[in-house]
Amino acid sequence: MPEAAPAGVVLLDKPAGLSSFAALRPLRGPYGRRLGHAGTLDPFATGLLLVLTGRATRLVDHLHGLDKAYTAQVRFGVESTTDDPEGDLAETGQATDEAAVRAALPALTGTIEQVPPAASAVHVDGERAYRRFRRGEAVTVPARTVTVHALDLIGFDADAQTAELEVVCGSGTYVRSLARDLGRAVGAGAHLTALRRTRIGPFDVADAVAPNLVGAAAPATLGWRPAAAITGDLPQVVLDADGARAISHGRSVACGASGPVALLDGDGTLLALADAADGAARPRVVLEAAS
Repeated sequence: MPEAAPAGVVLLDKPAGLSSFAALRPLRGPYGRRLGHAGTLDPFATGLLLVLTGRATRLVDHLHGLDKAYTAQVRFGVESTTDDPEGDLAETGQATDEAAVRAALPALTGTIEQVPPAASAVHVDGERAYRRFRRGEAVTVPARTVTVHALDLIGFDADAQTAELEVVCGSGTYVRSLARDLGRAVGAGAHLTALRRTRIGPFDVADAVAPNLVGAAAPATLGWRPAAAITGDLPQVVLDADGARAISHGRSVACGASGPVALLDGDGTLLALADAADGAARPRVVLEAAS
């Protein structure tokens, strides 16, 4: 186990049947126990899971705000108590067609009010909704505003009553709820049967690696990116030695930008996230602290 794991992010391709927490276990050998992940995936789901290593765990809030892309399969005519294949299923006896599905998609796109699933991590009266659900309690989860940037039908099988969708959405969106609401909109009922996350912000699942392969590799190799990659969407401000030293002590530095910025040293190492205004950048998260 490294004495100090490098600050960065590992791109994992999570397989089905594995929880997000379990997917992190192989990484504890090369990276130690200080790991964080941005956006869990349900056990039945597959795809991109971002795992923060070393001091980059401090950047988890930045990753949470990034848009995400998915491919999803929806089955009509069958509803689920969890809106996915892990719940109790009940046939509705109703069917739909491709035209009806296409016609229903615009109302589920854009800024919408969405009710998360009863079996979700949303807090209800100070407790996770899924805990109440598992105890058999009736759970009423309040609606919240989410953003669905794109919801496209890429395939429909009339015999199987399934649709293949591509989804691009903002933070906090439940694709399970989109499947449920799509089923209700066409009058057939539906649930999500398969889900694969293909992108989070600039990170693509094509660059991700299976957890067991990452765990068997040396740190900062397979699937790993340095911390600076996490903040690539922000203005990049390179500091000289004096500025880097000031930031490492939590002090402000001169900066002509405004808004959130990434502060780097001359080698491209991310030193801190900062908020810039009035000619100065004030550190909000410092990765490279003073020695």
